Amino acid sequence: MESALENILISGYKDDMISFLKNSPNYYDEAIQLALSDNQPFAWRSAWLLFSCMENNDQRLTKYLQNFLDVIELKKDGHQRELLKILMKMKLKSKHEGILFNICMNIWEQLGKSPSVRITALKCIIQIVEKHDELAEEITFLTQDHYLETLSPGVKRSVKQMIAKFEG
Repeated sequence: MESALENILISGYKDDMISFLKNSPNYYDEAIQLALSDNQPFAWRSAWLLFSCMENNDQRLTKYLQNFLDVIELKKDGHQRELLKILMKMKLKSKHEGILFNICMNIWEQLGKSPSVRITALKCIIQIVEKHDELAEEITFLTQDHYLETLSPGVKRSVKQMIAKFEG
């Protein structure tokens, strides 16, 4: 039998889901556990809902950061994208940033992945590089033609704008 959270995740509209979680904070831990799980269709929706309801550096998520990093590469593209978005809103320790940087590099380099998860991984990389200047030279490497050829013209333009500040 589905929990109240699972029920709203598959039957509610966006505003209903957000309202439910904000008004029922006792379901927040269940939402985290679902987001970390492989229990579809609830898992990626729960990750999406957490992102939609969380605050920047949400303390309720802090103790789960390593868990998010441990599972992210095991998930499908849409789920990965939502987990990356959560992690981008968190203040990470250096060790977590290093792990996330490597995960995002792996995602970006997988040309068969969906453009939306790849671009989110690139945004994450850029966010980390902005704090660690010594990584800036990695950015131009990531925009070689073969990394961009599977992207639409609009996404390519967006990528070039994002990395322009690191060139020259």
